[in-house]
Amino acid sequence: MDNALMTDFDVKCTQLAEQLAEVLKAQKRMLVAAESCTGGWIAKSCTDIAGSSEWLERGFVTYSNNAKQQMLGVSSETLKANGAVSEAVVAEMAAGALMHSPADLAVAISGIAGPGGGSKEKPVGTVCFAWASGKKIFTAREQFDGDRDAIRKAAVLHALEGLIRHALD
Repeated sequence: MDNALMTDFDVKCTQLAEQLAEVLKAQKRMLVAAESCTGGWIAKSCTDIAGSSEWLERGFVTYSNNAKQQMLGVSSETLKANGAVSEAVVAEMAAGALMHSPADLAVAISGIAGPGGGSKEKPVGTVCFAWASGKKIFTAREQFDGDRDAIRKAAVLHALEGLIRHALD
C-alpha cells in the first residue's frame, strides 16, 4: 500500500504483524487463525508481510455456526448454551484450529460488529477472543465502540496484540 494512503489503523496493523512475525520466526512457531466477525482480516494482515508462509500456517473463516462446528469442532451444546459470541465458543474455536492444523499458536475471534444483532447481554461491539498454545487457552471479552468497520478494526488490533503477548508466555 502506498505510504501516503495508509491510515493510522494500517500503520498500527502492519507494525503489529511485523512484530508478531519476528517473535514467531525467532521461536520457529506457526500460527493459525479462526475468525468469525473479522472475516479473515487477521490472516490478511499477516499475509501482507512478505514471507509470512514461514510463520502463518492457515486461517479459517467460520462465519456461520455450521462452519464453526464442521471446520473447528465447536460443539452444538456450547453454541446453544453460550451463543456464538462467547468465551466458551472462541476457546473451542482456538482448540479446534490447533487440532485441524500443524500450527502451535492459535487466535480465535467471534463478535457482534453490527449494526444489528446485539442484545442487552451482548450489545453491538461485543467481541470474544481466545489465544491458544498447547493446552493453554486464554480468553477475553471486550466491548468496542463505533460502527461495523471501527469494531472490526479494533478487534483485529486487539487480536494481534494478544498474539504477541501470548506467544511470549
